[in-house]
Amino acid sequence: MSDPAATSPIPRRRPRTLALELVDALAERIRDGRLATGAKLPTEAAVMAEFGVSRTVVREAISKLQAGGLVETRHGVGTFVLGAEAAGERGGFRIGPEQMATLRDVIAVLELRIGVETEAAALAAQRRSEADLRAMRVALDAVEAAVEAGQDAVGPDFQFHLAIARATGNPHYAELMSAFGSRAIPRARLAADGGAEDPERLRYLRRVNAEHESILDAIAAQDADAARAAMRTHLANSRERRRRLEAQATGR
Repeated sequence: MSDPAATSPIPRRRPRTLALELVDALAERIRDGRLATGAKLPTEAAVMAEFGVSRTVVREAISKLQAGGLVETRHGVGTFVLGAEAAGERGGFRIGPEQMATLRDVIAVLELRIGVETEAAALAAQRRSEADLRAMRVALDAVEAAVEAGQDAVGPDFQFHLAIARATGNPHYAELMSAFGSRAIPRARLAADGGAEDPERLRYLRRVNAEHESILDAIAAQDADAARAAMRTHLANSRERRRRLEAQATGR
C-alpha cells in the first residue's frame, strides 16, 4: 500500500459491505499491478489504518481474496499475492500474458477495447461526477509527468481508462477493465522501438497523451458523441501503429 492516494477511506457501512468493498479495492491493485505477484500484503494494522475499517473486516476480505485465488496465507510469514492470472485459471474472463505475446495478440485486444471503451466513454460523459473527473485528471497528470521524466507511464495510463469505466456508473465496465489489467496498455511493448531518450518515442507518447486530453475534455463537457469519437480515435490510432509494426516485422 505504498500509494495512499490510490484510494480514500471506505465510508462507514455494514461490516459485510465494507469487506466486499475492501476485496474490490485490493483485487483491483492486484489486477493493475500495484500489488505484484509474489508481493507480501501489508499488515492487518496497515490495511485498517489506510481504509478505516476494523480487523474483522480486514480478515473477512483476506478470506474472500483467498477463496478467489488471488492471495495465499503462509502461517507465521504473511499473506502473499498469487496474481490475477492464478485466479483466472479458475475459468473467469482474463487477459493473460500468453494472450499478449505477439503484435497480433495486442491488436486483437485493442479491437475488443475499441468495442467496449467507445461506449464506456459516451456513458461516462453522460454520468460522470466531479470526483470521476478528478480521478481522470490525476491519472493524466501522472502520465504526463512519467512521459517527460522518461519513465514508464503504463500504470497511470491504465488508471485513466479504469476511471472512465467507473464513471459509467455500470460496474460491469469497471470489472471488464480490471480483467484487462495494465498489460492491455500496449505501450509496454514499445521498449523495442527506442529507449526513454528516443525523440520519436517521446513525440509518440506526447501525442497519445494529447488524445487522452481530448477524451477527458469531451467527458468533462458531457458530450457523449465527442467522447465516443475521441476514444475510438485514440484506440484506433494505437491499433494502426501495431498493424504497421506487424507488417514491418512480417514483410507484408
